[in-house]
Amino acid sequence: MKIRAVVFDIGGVLELSPISRHEPSAGMRGLDERWEAKLGLTPGRINEHMDATWRAGTIGAVTLDEVHRELARLLGDESEAYMEEVWAEYLGVLNTELADYLAGLRPRCTTGILSNSFVGAREREQAAYGFEDLVDHLVYSHEAGMTKPDPAIYLLTCERLGVRPEETVFLDDVEPYVAGARAAGLHAVLYRDNAQAITALNTLLNS
Repeated sequence: MKIRAVVFDIGGVLELSPISRHEPSAGMRGLDERWEAKLGLTPGRINEHMDATWRAGTIGAVTLDEVHRELARLLGDESEAYMEEVWAEYLGVLNTELADYLAGLRPRCTTGILSNSFVGAREREQAAYGFEDLVDHLVYSHEAGMTKPDPAIYLLTCERLGVRPEETVFLDDVEPYVAGARAAGLHAVLYRDNAQAITALNTLLNS
């Protein structure tokens, strides 16, 4: 069946962290280590304190105000400066080659973004990279209330794009999320680098 829609992940695909994308926790871990040393906290204390809040933020179960209040309980007046560094790490830098490729798929294809995200990400990413203008629809986990690799979030994405799963190809750099897409009936490509991803997508689109 002909591919009618192409959906991209964000982190490690459209946004590249300064830290290796193959170790997605490394950036935050290094950031936490610096702040813990600066404030005289026990190593691992920030994540220990914030873990439940970070998890809740990925499905929109907390507000940004609640995140800041919880962080301030541990970091006090330093919480806002810390959170700005968190967002800088989260946003990384734009993968301009891949963003341009995605933008160029319209109107040939319907395009979308599906991201395991954090409350506040839509506003930050729109301001930084204009993702709402790049694609036809964005599905953020913190707005959908579920995360990859839950099959329901892939099906929700297809529904919002007006296509069937078998008419959709999904690009992600995390193997379990690629497997989840395939289990939900989508075509899926594991991102390794731009050249490999673009070749694989073009092969599917032209088949």
